[in-house]
Amino acid sequence: MVLTLMEMAQKGREIPLFTMVAQNERMNVQLLMERVATGQIVIPYNNHHQPTKPQGFGLGLSTKVSASLGLAADEDRLDDELFKVDEAIRAGTHAIMDLSTAGDMDEARRAIIKKVPLPMGSLPIYQAFAEAVRTKGSALALEPEDFFRVMERQAADGVDFMGLHCALHSGLLTTAKDDQRILNLVSRGGSLLIGWMLYHGKENFLYTMFDRILEIAKKYEVTLSLADAMRPGAGADSMCRSQIEELVILGELVKRSRQAGVQIMIKGPGHTPPNQIATTIQLEKQVCQGAPYFVFGPVSTDVAPGYDEITAAIGGAMAGSAGADLLCYVTPAEHIGLPNAQDVYRGVVASRIAAHVADLAKGYPGAEYWDRKMSQARRDQNLEAQKTLALDQERLSDFHSNEKPFCKKCEKGCAMAVAGEYFQELPWEC
Repeated sequence: MVLTLMEMAQKGREIPLFTMVAQNERMNVQLLMERVATGQIVIPYNNHHQPTKPQGFGLGLSTKVSASLGLAADEDRLDDELFKVDEAIRAGTHAIMDLSTAGDMDEARRAIIKKVPLPMGSLPIYQAFAEAVRTKGSALALEPEDFFRVMERQAADGVDFMGLHCALHSGLLTTAKDDQRILNLVSRGGSLLIGWMLYHGKENFLYTMFDRILEIAKKYEVTLSLADAMRPGAGADSMCRSQIEELVILGELVKRSRQAGVQIMIKGPGHTPPNQIATTIQLEKQVCQGAPYFVFGPVSTDVAPGYDEITAAIGGAMAGSAGADLLCYVTPAEHIGLPNAQDVYRGVVASRIAAHVADLAKGYPGAEYWDRKMSQARRDQNLEAQKTLALDQERLSDFHSNEKPFCKKCEKGCAMAVAGEYFQELPWEC
């Protein structure tokens, strides 16, 4: 019998994958394996993909960033999405999600998987409903078997982690209606499933047939990323009763997944006001037994459309500081339109800044050292060192020319240069 990564960790089998991730994270490999065994760390790694740059998400690891893209209309060009993939990787993302809902979704996914050396994620319900529209004339004509065929096809192609709305059930519809939220539903997958449930008068098959999902995930070593259909789309809706009730069900599914030896993380809230971010993270960690938390932003205020890479970076830094493990990037185009390649790049960089701030707050090994080295390079007016250390090296190069030793703003009036004539005579300890 083939063991999953979780099962191998539980049996103490140290494989090269564990060693590589532990070394990259400056963590003892035995500690990493203990946390994989208990589900506090996940390493998305489908054997049909085997990303050459595997990543771990979870307790004690650096805060990671995920970028989303994909075909949104039949006329969209795959080359454009592949360019966005390149831009996301160039900006330093740690994972890619293909959220295609149109066009040749199989071709797009396979091309992206082939290109991406990082963990690759998807939401198979998107393709399942899109194919139902294309082949049966309506998303409402979807049958559960249609979904499971899509899920297995994506797993066989090498998808490393999958977003699934498995905790959504009929009882939540009544609760959500009673909540009287400003924005009832903002989850696309959740909305499609709720429409299907209401039309057929049936329970969500992702909830009732969760064992089937576990079978496919275990067969292909797919990490589950259980998403919240009731995530808030407005700050005023944060921590409403339906969101919390769904989180309780997610906690139950975490137990079942771990019992099956399947890695699992939780995908979390969208819009969350600053005073609720830490509480939201702590609640997930408690209810879901320390499962890694994959947060969408979170967007910390609703009033800045066009700048939501900033509002999400603020929220992401706070969420990461409180224990979130993976930040889903938000681009400037959020709430406005589909992101272009420049938006993708900016979204990843903003989320990486948030992730680094979170690592500083959490005391992640090397985070403070990185800042210290940059400070020393600035003190020494060492432009080349600054370029090497900068989180976005190309942007720094755009602002500086090699001919000028000082920044263009101050030039010879640089405070560090003037003061340095005095302080250089004093001992400098680092």
